[in-house]
Amino acid sequence: MQQVQELPVDFVQMRSAAGRACRLMKVLSNPDRLLLLCELSKGERCVGELETLVGVMQPTLSQQLTVLREEGVVATRKEGKHVYYRIDSESAMAVMHVLYEQFCQEKSS
Repeated sequence: MQQVQELPVDFVQMRSAAGRACRLMKVLSNPDRLLLLCELSKGERCVGELETLVGVMQPTLSQQLTVLREEGVVATRKEGKHVYYRIDSESAMAVMHVLYEQFCQEKSS
């Protein structure tokens, strides 16, 4: 059985950051939003690309992108009729890296 490594936690610092951390985890806890962020972690995408690549249809796609935008996780830019999304949160990107490492990469025994 593998030993779990302890973290050197500063409780006062963690208490002040807990609200922000919980908001980010709540945003990431929705499977559609998580998949959208997985795709956006590879780079900027327009709404049509996200719909095709992730398989989330309108209006669910718009609802989930709105949540991500309102929480400051993604940013947008408009080019003609197209709206492009990108991850705009270093914290979210760092968590996405950890989630990918823990759940998507094959573990060597």
